Amino acid sequence: MKKLLTLALALAMVCVCALAAAEMGPTLNFKLAENQPDGNPITEGMKMFAELANKYTEGTVTIDVYSNGALCDEASSMDQLQLGSLDFSRVNTNSMASTIDEFGVFGMPYLFASTEQKYKALDGEAGEYAMGLLDDYGMVGLYFWEAGARCFYTTSKPIRSVEDLKGMKIRVQQTEVAISMVRALGAEATEVFQGLQTGIVDGAENDFVSYYTSGHYEVAKYYSLDQHMAPPAVLLMSKASWDKMTEAQQEAVRKAAYEAAVWQRQAMQDYQLESRAACEAAGSEIIEVDVPSFQAAVASVYDEYPQYKTIVDMINAVE
Repeated sequence: MKKLLTLALALAMVCVCALAAAEMGPTLNFKLAENQPDGNPITEGMKMFAELANKYTEGTVTIDVYSNGALCDEASSMDQLQLGSLDFSRVNTNSMASTIDEFGVFGMPYLFASTEQKYKALDGEAGEYAMGLLDDYGMVGLYFWEAGARCFYTTSKPIRSVEDLKGMKIRVQQTEVAISMVRALGAEATEVFQGLQTGIVDGAENDFVSYYTSGHYEVAKYYSLDQHMAPPAVLLMSKASWDKMTEAQQEAVRKAAYEAAVWQRQAMQDYQLESRAACEAAGSEIIEVDVPSFQAAVASVYDEYPQYKTIVDMINAVE
């Protein structure tokens, strides 16, 4: 009798779980493109998101994370999201700008006063406004992710002031804003990838994690802490895939994205500090600079992009 009762209870629980899953929505399997390698806080955050989404949708939504660019790069993922041939992708706002110009605003020089102000702006009116722009491009924005703050680093001549940049060849991301910024500082922007090792360029710019993991700290020992750009990333979903989910599944996926992003932001900050310590231990010199003087030198760049004023004003209004 006891065995029969136990079996009956087990069957009842299975039926209840099946009913709950049926009420949540259909069983769906999605793919997520991530260009960072395993172990990077961004990739690990994506894995957490997938696990939480599966949990909160009661097992009805499964998300397979393809790291290290296994599916596609950031730029092509934007096209695939719009076509509906890809479900999710995590894309830096600098990469998004070539498709949606307004997202280039997040790569403007010295845009954020602090990390705290950055998150308030992204989680507030400015971020909501930017996410709303995705509606016209067949995409849904789930949350902003941390991608680090970019600084200059050089091989032989340290950058201690704006004057030190004059005449230097600096490798930068090939975005209009980045090129305009470097030119405003008196340097020459270039895209020579192996220039640091060959001496073709004098320096480059990136966050501590990339500076460390790329091995650039081995040849470019001077890292100037100016934090000229801090463009976030966005977890994007194809609108076509979004519409396959019920409202309950959509709410669950948003909840998962929020919790994973909160974890990832802190994890990335911690990884930045760990990378900095590793570079210092290897002999890199971390140089504090007078940031306001750098800001003043690039103020004219904002005049070149009047289309960004709406979002810039929203960010500046945040204390």
